[in-house]
Amino acid sequence: MSFFSKLLPREGNFFELFNEHAGQISEGARAFMLMIQNYNDPVLRERYADEVNKAEHHADRVTAEVNRMLHRTFITPLDREQIHGLINSMDDILDLLQDATETMSLYDVRSIPEEVLRLGELSSRCCERVQHAVSLLPKLREAEAGEAAIRVCEEIDRLESDADRVMRAAMSRLFREQEDVRELIKLKTIYEQLESISDRCEDVANLIEGIVLENA
Repeated sequence: MSFFSKLLPREGNFFELFNEHAGQISEGARAFMLMIQNYNDPVLRERYADEVNKAEHHADRVTAEVNRMLHRTFITPLDREQIHGLINSMDDILDLLQDATETMSLYDVRSIPEEVLRLGELSSRCCERVQHAVSLLPKLREAEAGEAAIRVCEEIDRLESDADRVMRAAMSRLFREQEDVRELIKLKTIYEQLESISDRCEDVANLIEGIVLENA
């Protein structure tokens, strides 16, 4: 190795940053679920909404650090496009969690239907599985870790399909039973945002699956 090559920054701690970000996704999803479960208590609702916002801000800082590191690192553990795509797709998940949190406040939603709880639960489970899949990335040289990551990605795909079905049923019921047009618009927006969270989790799962297969 040349003297010049020795001076070049090498892999950095991308995997550590991925894990840190994924931890914030899981934390944000946990806080969001607690917020909707305790929605009728204004104090708890505000506390958990604040926790979602804190997780999103923390994750933004991690995303910025990953993108800065990409510019100053000569040798990366994954393809640069994969790193960029993965961290930004992960960031989209928390952005949507924050958007859904703010929408409920701005729209002055008065009560939480069962469908919101169900979609929130599926989204939260997707986020937890994303964290697990991301935690396996540093171990991809081990066949067992790659196989485990693929299984987790498949589980995320199934959860996303479940969320699709729940949203379709929720929309059908909403348009059949909700007579207040303003409430209909509010809930339709929230249903769509919650379903989008599982979509973004599936995007991350697809990226991780591609990384696993490329590095098998």
